[in-house]
Amino acid sequence: MKKVNLLLFLVGALLLGVSLLYSGDLDVDHKYSEEVNISIPVGRNYNYADILVKRVVDGDTLLLDSGERVRLIGIDTPEMHESAKLHRDAKRSRQDINTIQQLGKQSYEFTKNLVQGKHVSLEFDVDRYDRYKRLLAYVYLKDGTFVNAEIVKQGYASLLTFPPNVKYADLFEKLYNEARENKRGLWK
Repeated sequence: MKKVNLLLFLVGALLLGVSLLYSGDLDVDHKYSEEVNISIPVGRNYNYADILVKRVVDGDTLLLDSGERVRLIGIDTPEMHESAKLHRDAKRSRQDINTIQQLGKQSYEFTKNLVQGKHVSLEFDVDRYDRYKRLLAYVYLKDGTFVNAEIVKQGYASLLTFPPNVKYADLFEKLYNEARENKRGLWK
């Protein structure tokens, strides 16, 4: 009987959460147009506010002043350094290793110019850490710029969606398609 009550409670809580999400109480009204507004959603809870980005490791990974590494959720940039992923990227894209590394350097430079030495806020999704113990986060500059989205919008990242961290997957897909269609960044 206790298991049935617990199950009913969990189902009820899930339904309440979904209804709040779709009623707009938990979501933000994003307006998509040629000029996409990608800024901090009002009313979000940020556990990591005003954190300094000490160094950009690569196009999708940051090192915070605290020593923690942050992997940007929802995006993937080409590899710059020798790794198994570099070879997978080359094989998948039918590009040579040097080309992939050059594209990785372009993504790195874009991300570095965007966030290195700046203070950011982090927003988390369902999973907070990846298997490498990096924080998984959506990153925002103090001026409200949504870093993950800006990298995709400017054409310096592909999509990398790992459920359950899918909060902005639709936005990222829209920005990715626009970047490719408009030949921005790596898609030139």
